[in-house]
Amino acid sequence: MTGAAVAVDQAAYFDWLCRMGDNCLILGHRVSEWCGHSPVLEEDIALANTALDLIGQTQLWLGLAGEVEGKGRTADRLAYFRDAAQFRNVLLVERPNGDFGTTLMRQFLFDAWHMEMLRALQRSADPRVAEIAAKAAKEVAYHLERSADLVIRLGDGTEESHARMQKALDALYPYTGEMFLADAVDQAMAEAGIAPDPADLRAAWDRTVGQVMAEATLRLPDGSFQHRGGKTGRHTEALGFILADMQFLQRAYPGGVW
Repeated sequence: MTGAAVAVDQAAYFDWLCRMGDNCLILGHRVSEWCGHSPVLEEDIALANTALDLIGQTQLWLGLAGEVEGKGRTADRLAYFRDAAQFRNVLLVERPNGDFGTTLMRQFLFDAWHMEMLRALQRSADPRVAEIAAKAAKEVAYHLERSADLVIRLGDGTEESHARMQKALDALYPYTGEMFLADAVDQAMAEAGIAPDPADLRAAWDRTVGQVMAEATLRLPDGSFQHRGGKTGRHTEALGFILADMQFLQRAYPGGVW
């Protein structure tokens, strides 16, 4: 059991914790694919550090999820032994890296949401959630500062960099609406005081994104796709490729340790 101040359905709580952990896990793995391939050494190191931060946050969220589930599953087992349909991340973090601009745009759009979520979670009724959020927020504040700065520099840069960033925004923005939709799990978490209603994060996210895009001289597309794929287990083909890579060692050598 956790230190939650109010009663909450444990199955719903487990599902919500997996959502938080899976977002970090899948994006962290995506970002790690740049290691050794970034356009400049400084960005190679920065992206590797971002990936490490996200994987560290995954450990905390999925570790707590395993405790709440009460079946003896660790963060490692939740990461390496679930099939694609059991993952609960939003579709945005699954999207392919594409070019460097696409990776940065995906990171920024997620960072802006992640920061608002973590700010709200620091007031959670469960002190364990508040503690994880406080730790993660320090890292994500840097992620957001960096991704916003680079989006602005590239968006308001050369003709080619501007065109690439606009193309990335047009392709990724439709996936952002999913982050603000609520289902029964979100409602249960909000009623228990553990997490905010996702819709309550939208206004602050819109302000941050709007300000950055204005400075980047980029045009926001009209509307955003509202599908909640991560909550229903419907994912893009991309997740299958991510898991095939990420889970290969444990699948080939179950229970193997260093």
